Amino acid sequence: MSYRVLLLAGLLLPANLIAPALLAQGRPAPAIQSLNYEDCLGLARTNPEEGFAQAQTWRATGGGLPASHCAALALFQLGHYGDAADKLESLLPEAERQVPHLVPDILSQAANAWLLANIPDRARKLLDLAIQAQPNRLELRLDRAQALAELNDYPAARADLDVALSLDPTRDDALALRAAARRLTGDLPGALEDAELALALNRRNVEALLERGILRAQAGDRAAARADLIQVRMIQPDGAAAEAAARQIEAMDVKQ
Repeated sequence: MSYRVLLLAGLLLPANLIAPALLAQGRPAPAIQSLNYEDCLGLARTNPEEGFAQAQTWRATGGGLPASHCAALALFQLGHYGDAADKLESLLPEAERQVPHLVPDILSQAANAWLLANIPDRARKLLDLAIQAQPNRLELRLDRAQALAELNDYPAARADLDVALSLDPTRDDALALRAAARRLTGDLPGALEDAELALALNRRNVEALLERGILRAQAGDRAAARADLIQVRMIQPDGAAAEAAARQIEAMDVKQ
């Protein structure tokens, strides 16, 4: 059920929200802070090693929270997920003082980095805090469902996905995730229903195709299962869904 992919864009905090909070501390004007932050983020994307060095220098010369956040994003872009998560967590006390309304965002970002570092328990604990603050935020529910699934707590994952889909029933990614949770808790008809609905909303949803392929294979419809699984690999040749599809095809071939 490990399908979600964290994008760098999803880690960005709006510079126009961070910068005004620094005014009261005698920091540079918001426009300057915003420009510095945007420049640093651009470098973190294109040259993360240089972006990290620039962020560290900026922090040492008064860059404050935006500079530290940019450094964490550069680490993330370099694939140092655990280090990025640690750095993001270290920002929380400063964020509590300066931009408390953004604390759930930083909690979510650190949690996602822990997920990519394959430490789902730390991710879940941070997401528990974020959801306490914002219980009806859909993305937080999806992220915690992913963490719970990686901890093999599929009933709890399904509960979060139920909440997420009550907030937006048209989210095909949430439906695909819930299809997996339902399959793994023995609710095969419900899993197929969710997979079919996800594909009705987005026929190229590889997670939903994978789930339907697995379910069809379990039902003995090998031809239809193979068609779904091959389509997964055609749409997205790399990634967790493609690897899972390949394993399922191999298992079907061995069984046959």
